[in-house]
Amino acid sequence: MPLPAEHYHGHRDRLRDKYRDHGDASLADYEVLELLLFRSIPRRDTKPIAKALIERFGSLAAVFGAPLSLLQEVKGVGEAVALDLKLVATVGQRMLKSELRGKQLLSSWSSVIDYCHAAMAYEAREQFRILFLDKRNALIADEVQGHGTVDHTPVDRQPRRATWNFDLSY
Repeated sequence: MPLPAEHYHGHRDRLRDKYRDHGDASLADYEVLELLLFRSIPRRDTKPIAKALIERFGSLAAVFGAPLSLLQEVKGVGEAVALDLKLVATVGQRMLKSELRGKQLLSSWSSVIDYCHAAMAYEAREQFRILFLDKRNALIADEVQGHGTVDHTPVDRQPRRATWNFDLSY
């Protein structure tokens, strides 16, 4: 009599099928993370690692926002896996920024707060940023000018040389 197959045999295929057939709403956050980890960790059970990451950081978004050094403190997460997770975070942020750039988006204080939260909610250190807007309050550029500590960002008050071009013709 043959031995029964272990429960984990075919797990990756079953999880991929679940995602393909029912979409992301059918998956828990740890399962989404597990699917991603399949690519970084080809021949290991990624479920315990995904669950440990969610438990350690509290949410899927916080996992992607965590610093490399803290990600690597989780058993099973080496530098390559941590870099892959940070790459996904970078892709998500760039997608958001590209969607927002040029749209009339920052026309209220709440929209500025929402944008800043999306851009830097999980940063480990404070940032001093300058948002450049056109006359319709559409975002032209977002530049990080400095980094600080957990709760303090010094700002250099020295004037910088700048060239201004004004079109005064009507």
